[in-house]
Amino acid sequence: MDRPNLTVTTHDVRRLEALLQGETGRGAPMAALLEQELARATLVEPQDVPAGTVTMHSRVVCQDEDSGERHEIELVYPHEADADLGRISILAPVGTALLGLAVGDAIDWPVPGGRTTRMRVMAVPYQPEATSLLD
Repeated sequence: MDRPNLTVTTHDVRRLEALLQGETGRGAPMAALLEQELARATLVEPQDVPAGTVTMHSRVVCQDEDSGERHEIELVYPHEADADLGRISILAPVGTALLGLAVGDAIDWPVPGGRTTRMRVMAVPYQPEATSLLD
């Protein structure tokens, strides 16, 4: 499985590690994969994250290279998720896959049904660090 470099903010890592230790994260199907992704990520301070990098609460345009479908989503914490509004949980397969990627990066990732898809980040139209709006 091809895995590009990941860049994650120290702010996001602290919150995600707390999530994984709490009831919501413990036992979640994607928790182990999220832990693995965080362990291999390059950590940066929020003000140093490069533009076009997917962070928590970023809006992301991604494309499924197998189907050609494009989706615009916002990467959120589980309690904020709402698929009808395009708010996808970090504990969903695509959420875990996208965290830390940058525009142009693609990753092969398992999806429900036992298959793998290749997702490419096409754009990050909103990143909270770019506007200094951290939660």
